Amino acid sequence: MLIDFFYHLRARKLPVSVQEYLTLLSVLQTSLMQPTVDDFYHLARMTLVKDETLFDRYDQAFGEFYRKLEAALPADKEIPLDWLIKEFQKNLSPEEKAAIEKHGWDKLMELFKERLEEQKERHAGGSKWIGTGGSSAFGHGGYHPEGIRIGGPSAGNRTAIKVWEKREFRDYDDQQELGTRNFKMALRRLRRFAREGAELELDLDHTIASTARNAGFLDLQMVPERHNTVKVVMLLDVGGSMDDHIARVEELFSAARSEFRHLEVYYFHNCPYESLWQDNQRRTAERFDTWDILRKYNEDWRLIIVGDATMSPYEILQPGGSVEHYNKETGAAWLQRLLENWPKSVWLNPEPEAYWQYRQSIAIVKNIMHDRMYGVTVSGLEQAMRSLSK
Repeated sequence: MLIDFFYHLRARKLPVSVQEYLTLLSVLQTSLMQPTVDDFYHLARMTLVKDETLFDRYDQAFGEFYRKLEAALPADKEIPLDWLIKEFQKNLSPEEKAAIEKHGWDKLMELFKERLEEQKERHAGGSKWIGTGGSSAFGHGGYHPEGIRIGGPSAGNRTAIKVWEKREFRDYDDQQELGTRNFKMALRRLRRFAREGAELELDLDHTIASTARNAGFLDLQMVPERHNTVKVVMLLDVGGSMDDHIARVEELFSAARSEFRHLEVYYFHNCPYESLWQDNQRRTAERFDTWDILRKYNEDWRLIIVGDATMSPYEILQPGGSVEHYNKETGAAWLQRLLENWPKSVWLNPEPEAYWQYRQSIAIVKNIMHDRMYGVTVSGLEQAMRSLSK
């Protein structure tokens, strides 16, 4: 099985060496790890993958290999726990969903504090307590138009304005090549407007032609040295609703990495706030103060923000409105600071443009960006690059 795993990783273009494979075997012979899938996943990644940019590719390869093994195992006769939890969920009609009251920010926070003080046991399927299923504003697995999701998976409605759990995001793969050619061509427009330099390079073809016309006397022809001077700060939204757009954003990210020599990338979730990060696996421990980033890159840099701008309006307009933490200042205030620091800036939205009119948060962000929001399409990228080149 482990030999098959080794060749499976090599087939997925992961540069795993025989020596690294032997190291994995020797570690498995010790009592270093517990015999679980999760422990083997982390141990194999630590010994076989030395480049952090390949972690995403390893995750995909590992998942594919594990699913093949799982399919070969006999069927499990136990009833999954999530099936039992689903039994408590209410199937609400559109009319019943529309009738559920939105409490508003202040009242919702007040009710949440009350529930934490009063509740003593688990609840499921109700409309008041913190629980699973049902139509309560607190818990998970049910439905409420404005609620706080606590300690469990989303039911897929994406209406939570706060999430109380540790969330794991993954970095985008900047080596994704499939379908990036058109993106590269669109991004290249910005490079053409940002080349400058002194006449230092020899134009060989024109020198030969001019020398021939000059009866053999050498006539050197010089051309401006081609310097790609464009400098880009790229902020990438990650996690949540952006999971629907991973493939497209990875294509865009890979094209940008190829086309821009000076590219600095940071991550955020939903809306930029007081800190950003560059590694999603260490985002809680390694953050960069947004003020420091503003001071580090001057107005010569262009700003490209990539995100679907799909979130609760509170995340943009309300102090403390961030879905994951308490932000002292609004997302709108931080967006305004970004625009003031980098006047040449655009927002690229992978959400299909036909849906923009149905997202209140998109309209708010688009207004803050002075309508410089473009779709992640070839046409949208060309318009964005034209805007950045002015």
